[in-house]
Amino acid sequence: MSLKEQIKADIKEAMRAKDTARRDTLRNLSAAIKQIEVDERKELTDSDVETILTKYAKQREDALAQFKEAGRDDLVAKEEAELVIVRSYLPEPLSDDELKEAVESLVKELGATSMKDMGKIMGAMKQKFGSRADGGKVNRIVKEILS
Repeated sequence: MSLKEQIKADIKEAMRAKDTARRDTLRNLSAAIKQIEVDERKELTDSDVETILTKYAKQREDALAQFKEAGRDDLVAKEEAELVIVRSYLPEPLSDDELKEAVESLVKELGATSMKDMGKIMGAMKQKFGSRADGGKVNRIVKEILS
C-alpha cells in the first residue's frame, strides 16, 4: 500500500473512531497531496509524498515555536498533536552521530577537500538518505568537516 493510500485509509479509520484531531490532520495532508497532484498533473510517488509530509512537519514545528513564544498553550498542544501524527508517516530520521558518520564517509568517497565540493556531498546525501537526513543538519556537519 502506498503512503497516499495509507493516509486515505487512516482518514476513514479516524472517522470511524471519531478521532477528530487525527481525521482533520490527515485530511489536511491529503488536501496538500491532492493540490500538488492537480498543480503538477502527475501521480505522486511515495518519495514525493514524503517530501510533502516533511514540509508539513516543518511548518508545524515553526508554528509550534511561535505559539510557545506567544504563550498560546492551547495551540501548542494542537500543533504538537499534529506533529506526532505527521511524523508517524515519515521514516525515522538519522541521529546526529549517524549523519556525521555518513557525511564523513561521503567526503572520503567523493574526495571532497573544500567548500566547493559541498553541493556534491549535499546531493549525494539527499539521494542516499532522502527525507531521513535533515538538510540543515547535513549542511552544518559538511561545513564543520570541510572547514
